[in-house]
Amino acid sequence: MNPLLTPTAEVAAALSAGRPVVALESTIVTHGMPWPANVETARAVEDVVRAGGAVPATIAVLDGRIRIGLSPDELEALGKANGVMKLSRADLAYAVATGRPGSTTVAATMIAADRAGIRVFATGGIGGVHRGAEESFDVSADLDELARTPVIVVAAGAKAILDVPKTLEVLETRGVPVVGFGTDEFPAFWSRRSGLKAPLTIDDAAGVAAFQRAREALGVGGGMLVANPVPAADEIPAAEMADHIAASLAAAAAAGVVGKAVTPFLLGDILERTAGRSLATNVALVKNNARVAAAIAVALS
Repeated sequence: MNPLLTPTAEVAAALSAGRPVVALESTIVTHGMPWPANVETARAVEDVVRAGGAVPATIAVLDGRIRIGLSPDELEALGKANGVMKLSRADLAYAVATGRPGSTTVAATMIAADRAGIRVFATGGIGGVHRGAEESFDVSADLDELARTPVIVVAAGAKAILDVPKTLEVLETRGVPVVGFGTDEFPAFWSRRSGLKAPLTIDDAAGVAAFQRAREALGVGGGMLVANPVPAADEIPAAEMADHIAASLAAAAAAGVVGKAVTPFLLGDILERTAGRSLATNVALVKNNARVAAAIAVALS
């Protein structure tokens, strides 16, 4: 393993024995949810992975090391901390070099998971092309990471605050396979339906594992996005969310929010506008993605 990575004993033993491991990001703990729901959700997601027969590995940078798995105390401290960097490809090594604490986005988690030998990663939703990107050029590094790093990412589609059609176009251009898991429609994070067709459809974990093995046998590099819809009982309909998102985008523009601060601002603003419903849906979809990721990791192992 890369000398800058420090796995927990549980994760190290699982990787050494070839047992299934699922990577989990930490930005949801530091920037995605308020305390104490952030830590409660992170622990619940780890429990879902274990119940599915895999070992969870929540990834973060602490004390100049990329931690592959966190202890309960470390997870709680991270959830309460202020000033934690939100890390992507550009600044992951910076946090390691300077000793700054950092939580990992999709891109940074994929890098760390790949270096650790973890093949499957569960998250909420990927980043993508922001609305108005034709003027701001605001496009998440997650998309390029999916094109270059061989990790399967299970998410409830792209965050609905984004320009989802353009996000799918960029993924197609980069050659990233986008698989609707049991659906022929690309999910829209809080909502099951986006009105956009999923480029590919696979109905079970064994099928995803077979697809990945074929890609590896052909030497096709890069990752895969498995788009897993939020459970029907937990979704907020797309038409309702569209109104909340439009209002939150207007609020962000009025406040001059830009760059990495945009997504946390919008998620917090939408949380208020939905009176907490968006958080409950977010928790449900992350758990659902962890369940599917664990099944895929087991099938691959």
